[in-house]
Amino acid sequence: LYSKRMGILGELPPAEMLAKLKGEVKKWEAADTATEVLPALHYIAVTAQESPGKGGKYRLRMPFHQIDSVLKMAEKIDAITFVDVQVGLSTLQEEIPQLEKYLLMPDVHLGIDPEFSMKGGHRPGTVIGTFNADDINYVTGYLAELVKRKKCNLSTKILVIHRFTQGMVTNYKQIKTRPEVQIVMDMDGWGLQARKINTYKHFIHKEPVQFTGFKIFYKNDFREPNSRTMTPEEVLQLKPRPVYIQYQ
Repeated sequence: LYSKRMGILGELPPAEMLAKLKGEVKKWEAADTATEVLPALHYIAVTAQESPGKGGKYRLRMPFHQIDSVLKMAEKIDAITFVDVQVGLSTLQEEIPQLEKYLLMPDVHLGIDPEFSMKGGHRPGTVIGTFNADDINYVTGYLAELVKRKKCNLSTKILVIHRFTQGMVTNYKQIKTRPEVQIVMDMDGWGLQARKINTYKHFIHKEPVQFTGFKIFYKNDFREPNSRTMTPEEVLQLKPRPVYIQYQ
């Protein structure tokens, strides 16, 4: 919410943004009448930074009142919320428990971004980061324990993992699926439709885990000649069919 450059959530005034989201929901309802369309707000609660910051971890935790404001927006349209984590030089083990009070809420789910997991000590943005199966298994185990303790009042939690290269997620065959967690591997690349589809085929479809997602960029998808945003009908032609669609 502090930046107009990181996506539609912070770019537009809340009422305008929510109206735009409702419009996208209607498009998906028309494109796929057999599947319920559930709106969501996806907020980066821990953002990677160019400078080391006070703790030297190259990440900034958003204040809880900012997360609360997103939850209030979501309530207005009966949407669920995702809190997303970019660890920088920190770890999932250090960052995820900080958000437990939100993850205990039945309508709050989680996203993690390997792009900004700097295991080699690089500054975020200089190289593409990575998560191993062990990292993802830690997160799903953590979420599963919340559900098992019946603190979430839910049978499952959703975990979205963003990906657009092979190296961003390693040892995918060792990723454990758990009945308490639904894992969505989200195609996070931008650009020409052909490139996005190719990325989906090679790094999402080719290394299956559980469910799949697809990201559409309002601006970045226009950064190349003859590029445009893909329509719901085009995205629904992908195999397997994505169940999570994110607009940024």
